[in-house]
Amino acid sequence: MLSEGDKAPDFTLPRDGGGTVSLSGLAPKKVVLYFYPKDDTPGCTTEALDFTRLSDEFAEAGTVVVGLSKDSVKAHDRFCKKHGLGVILASDEGGDTCERYGVWGEKKMYGKTYMGITRFTFLIDGTGTIARIWPSVKVDGHATEVLDAARAL
Repeated sequence: MLSEGDKAPDFTLPRDGGGTVSLSGLAPKKVVLYFYPKDDTPGCTTEALDFTRLSDEFAEAGTVVVGLSKDSVKAHDRFCKKHGLGVILASDEGGDTCERYGVWGEKKMYGKTYMGITRFTFLIDGTGTIARIWPSVKVDGHATEVLDAARAL
């Protein structure tokens, strides 16, 4: 499990709109890397819209926001278009990045056990070090809390 102060695992993944995004390629900007379970579901949509609403303020704080799930780039493109999203969405269909960040694991819902992404957010400084981790995120107010932390960094 990763901890604050650890070096964030680098990645290069396909992203919405084509091309790729890599953590090292975003330096020296700060990065908000938020992991979410599935495109176009209620909580994930609210979270993406909240980060989009604050995207100008994140940019003013020298911070790039990247959402990451196991959905395909095609699904990300549909999700972005449907909701007018303004954050980068990276596709980790193989799950390697989810595994390295420790967000893939057993979940339970309605008495069923299954494997999935636990909603986590990592704030990574311009040198690639994890400055802050939010495990098992509750969506309401989360984007604002992360923005405050990015501004303070």
